[in-house]
Amino acid sequence: MGAVIHAQCFCGAVRLKAELPTLEVAHCHCDNCRRAHAAGALTYARFAEDTFRVVVGEELLTRFETPETGTIRAFCSVCGATLFAHNTSRWPGVVDVSLANILDPIDRLPDSHFFADRSPSWFPITDGLPRFGGATGEEPLEP
Repeated sequence: MGAVIHAQCFCGAVRLKAELPTLEVAHCHCDNCRRAHAAGALTYARFAEDTFRVVVGEELLTRFETPETGTIRAFCSVCGATLFAHNTSRWPGVVDVSLANILDPIDRLPDSHFFADRSPSWFPITDGLPRFGGATGEEPLEP
């Protein structure tokens, strides 16, 4: 069993926990992530689904499925904070937790940008991390 990290929504009504190691930590610049999080990108930590659970506030979660992708996002019905997402058809067995909601240190820094070619002009990518894009968001791009 790995170290346990804790996460919560803005108001603290919903609390989560997951077990390290993370499977991935990255930035996503797709339109859906940007809109769901009201930000230029979403930075997420991916965990194995069997190491993740809602500890408090399951009844306060509202889930929304993006029709085009099948991604299900869970947010707190009290404060509106988006906490986690999963897409069982595209990425089975994993849960992506918004890094901004994680309270504890994790085991790695973000190491890539997905859908980098969709990043808005007002949110330029200025680091040297690998960039992916194209139709799937996962095709290698030139820096």
